[in-house]
Amino acid sequence: MGHRIVWVDIPVTDLDRAIAFYSAVLGSQVTKEGGPGFSFGLLPHTGDEVGGCLYLGGADNAPSATGPLIYLNAEGRLAQAVDAVTSQGGRVVQPVHPIGPHGFRAIVVDSEGNRVALHSPVG
Repeated sequence: MGHRIVWVDIPVTDLDRAIAFYSAVLGSQVTKEGGPGFSFGLLPHTGDEVGGCLYLGGADNAPSATGPLIYLNAEGRLAQAVDAVTSQGGRVVQPVHPIGPHGFRAIVVDSEGNRVALHSPVG
């Protein structure tokens, strides 16, 4: 069976600020992509990995601190990812904590006001 989640759009209000935030938190460059009249920040992924982007959502799709919780992979660098949150204009809602046999997570609010989880199988 394939992935249940195949793509994610993360709404933002300032694309360049969000690209800087997610590049620092993920430890990989988010690239600015687009075409005539539109642009987005492509989250780093390869092959059959689930991908996503940052996009200017507008009033009908604005950033939110409630709603679905997206887990982003911070394997091997969870502490560094959490440290980057505050230095890039976000805030930590729940510091790193165990989630049973599923590893560890921290819940943060990004530079745009979205709540996301940073996950690692090990602390």
